Amino acid sequence: MEVTMKGKLMILALLLAALASCSKPTPAPQKVTIAMGYIPNVQFAPFYVAIEKGYFREEGIDLEFNYGWEVDLIKLVGMGKLSFAVASGEQVLLARAQGLPVVYVTGWYHRFPVVVVSLEEKGAKNLQDLKGKKIGIPALFGASYVGWRALLKAEGLKEEDFNLQEIGYTQVESLTQGLVDAAICYAMNEPVRLRLAGYKVNIIYVADRANLISNGIITNEKTIREKPELVRGLVRAFLKGLRYTLDHPDEAFEISKKYVPEMGEEQKEVLKEAIKFWTSPHLGRTEKADWEATLSALRDMGLVTKEISVEEAFTNKFVP
Repeated sequence: MEVTMKGKLMILALLLAALASCSKPTPAPQKVTIAMGYIPNVQFAPFYVAIEKGYFREEGIDLEFNYGWEVDLIKLVGMGKLSFAVASGEQVLLARAQGLPVVYVTGWYHRFPVVVVSLEEKGAKNLQDLKGKKIGIPALFGASYVGWRALLKAEGLKEEDFNLQEIGYTQVESLTQGLVDAAICYAMNEPVRLRLAGYKVNIIYVADRANLISNGIITNEKTIREKPELVRGLVRAFLKGLRYTLDHPDEAFEISKKYVPEMGEEQKEVLKEAIKFWTSPHLGRTEKADWEATLSALRDMGLVTKEISVEEAFTNKFVP
């Protein structure tokens, strides 16, 4: 059938439009830095997975990591020098009490992971058994310290009942060399390393007595106000990575090797333990009641004295 001149022109117009759309450059992903609060570790597998699976790229994000101390990173986010960080809920409340406008935009850990660990030979099955003993802690701030204080409060004990010593991240060495009687650490880290090294351990879980809001992603009020779609995209990509990690832990472990230098096979056990603390019926969501309980614990410890609103400290509006 003969094509009319009008038809030919329409076809030509469509072809030109198709060529124009093909030649239009794809916008470059936006570079975004997220502060991690620790060294490269398999515990950050959901982020590594989300990068390798292209979840961040799909949201127009080129994600970069900044590893460092949690409280320092929270200050940088609060001052607007960083847009995002991984931080625990109680640190968000402490920061807001100091006037820093940080906001928790998605949950990650749904069980507070700080524990007190000791070698089985010490016979310390509860905190009472450790009274008067040397307790090692990475630093006198951060989630480990707040978890320790919350545990003391729940057990009706005081700091002066123990000999608390700053030891940095040397918990394993300090325990095995007998430099301390117990150490405060994360459940998926040092206890796993000790067991893999052949040591039997006793573990006291802070979450069994005070399940505070734990690690998630934070930003600041300015970023939420000016770049809500960026926040939404970052949260969405991270939660996809988290879900994939929960469903495919072995693959997530292999992916993490690219980001964690000299990571050994024993780290697979670390990931398995961490997953126990990440699992939740609704990934990313946190509840007001849990935030209020965390704030109440901080008030009881005397760490927060001014009036602050938990509703300003967190939001679920970016959680799918």
